[in-house]
Amino acid sequence: MPLTLEDIARIAGTSRSTVSRVINGDQNVSEATRTKVMDVISKVNFQPNLAARGLAAGHTGILGLVIPMGVSAIFADPFFPLLIQGVSGQCNSRDVSVMLWLAEPEFERRTINNVLYNGLIDGVIIASMLTDDSLVDALRNKSLPFVLVGRHPTDEHIHYVDSDNRSGAYQAVLHMVRMGRKRIACINGPANMIAGMDRARGYRDALKERGISLQPELVVEADFTDPGGYAAMKQLMQYRPDAVFAASDTMAIGAVRAIHELGLRVPEDIAVVGFDDIPMASRITPSLTTVRQPISRIGAIAADTLIDLIENPSDRPQHIILPTELVIRESCGAIHPVRS
Repeated sequence: MPLTLEDIARIAGTSRSTVSRVINGDQNVSEATRTKVMDVISKVNFQPNLAARGLAAGHTGILGLVIPMGVSAIFADPFFPLLIQGVSGQCNSRDVSVMLWLAEPEFERRTINNVLYNGLIDGVIIASMLTDDSLVDALRNKSLPFVLVGRHPTDEHIHYVDSDNRSGAYQAVLHMVRMGRKRIACINGPANMIAGMDRARGYRDALKERGISLQPELVVEADFTDPGGYAAMKQLMQYRPDAVFAASDTMAIGAVRAIHELGLRVPEDIAVVGFDDIPMASRITPSLTTVRQPISRIGAIAADTLIDLIENPSDRPQHIILPTELVIRESCGAIHPVRS
């Protein structure tokens, strides 16, 4: 059974309230008593109850990182490890811990109070938010600070950090138009995910600017996974695209595999451009042209923003949009002639 404050008080020969004041850094404790209590704590490797300590001190020094997606999808998509790395690295630099909450969306909705009312966290970062995410609705009705990774589509009062998804997709598609591609398909992310919405808008923006009619059959929704990109590309092939913009590198890699299986070449027959610039993008053959977004930096800034909101509460919404960059490699045909 874990030791309690009463056990530490008994061993140290002092009261429970004195032990509590020492643990919580109360200055109204003599140095001799503080040293005696801390010696006992060190000797028995006592770990205070974080929830109880948080209630006493008004904070726990722990942030919650919530990713409302299936666990298998999280570890299959390189985006999330990079994001988690950014969040945890920044938290460590500011002496704050991270509690990672992984749950299927339906399970998350049923257990939402475990996140909000367990007393273990000072604030929440929510990644890959869905447009109908019940967690965001619950947080809006509670005083717990939170920051979204990805903009909120309707509420301008919510704090968020995002990359410029719309502009990044626009630049990617415009590049393929400039390369002479005429039938540019789009493998988009889920329609209820903000990043998917914005990247689809960027795709449409580029076509409209160049006077190219949007052809609905050339737009397929997938799920940001390799199998999803593969299946979407197989579906698109009946409409004979000469280029495809995939809203994530993982889907683009699946699309390249489908193209090769059909005996066609990338980029000579079909150009492919992705989004994210995950490490694998530069390693596949042909190397993937993609839109680079600073994934790890987004996580770090989200953590920094949340910590600042906890330490200095403010009603002024923080909206941070980071720029993207088109990284030109082999898959778009920039270093190959376009076949007439």
